[in-house]
Amino acid sequence: MVLDGLELTVPRGKNTVVIGGSGTGKSVLIKCAVGLLRPDAGEIRIDGQDILRMDERELVRVRRRFGMLFQGAALFDSMDVGENVAFVLRRLKMYPEAQIREVVEEKLSMVGLRDIQRLMPAELSGGMKKRVGLARAIASEPDILLYDEPTTGLDPIMADVINDLIISLRETLGVTSITITHDMASAYKIADQIAMLYKGKIVEVGTPEEIRTTSNPVVAQFVQGRAHGPITDESEEFVRFVNR
Repeated sequence: MVLDGLELTVPRGKNTVVIGGSGTGKSVLIKCAVGLLRPDAGEIRIDGQDILRMDERELVRVRRRFGMLFQGAALFDSMDVGENVAFVLRRLKMYPEAQIREVVEEKLSMVGLRDIQRLMPAELSGGMKKRVGLARAIASEPDILLYDEPTTGLDPIMADVINDLIISLRETLGVTSITITHDMASAYKIADQIAMLYKGKIVEVGTPEEIRTTSNPVVAQFVQGRAHGPITDESEEFVRFVNR
């Protein structure tokens, strides 16, 4: 069982960052939040409404409130930048075609990109792909943004550019955000609250400073990046057993 008895409240208009080791269920968590995966039991409430009790039509309506930046940006290789950003707008028939072009230009400008609508994804750097993915995520003006490892694969300078964009979008658009990451420099910078996922549960929630100075040995080992501690004890026991 990937998630087991997990409880987490995400405040409106704030950025909640979920940290945890690889394979702990962080991506599963956000897929459940948007209704792409359904847990075996429990509740997922958005503005007090349990999405697990919704039919498909209601769920589609709720999903339109979400925008998502995927880990690898997930741009469509066969579409140029403008078509990628406009994809959801055309799919949902939100605006006339002339207005869609204006929205695309506006959203690309918000992430610091101009006059690149005709470029193909293969012509973009990793950082540019992330920013185009972010422009696409905000194109439909969602009130909830999901970020899946937004700084993975980027150099430190470009990672900080993405961090600044996340903060800026929260402030200018007033969106509620959930960010999945193991990049602690990013987590400390962008988070209003940080939640640690371990063995299917949220083991601690706090401000960046509270997480940085935690007395919880599991959380402390992770955020300090130490090789030895309670998280790795079981793995080390397994390795010792195999090597006998």
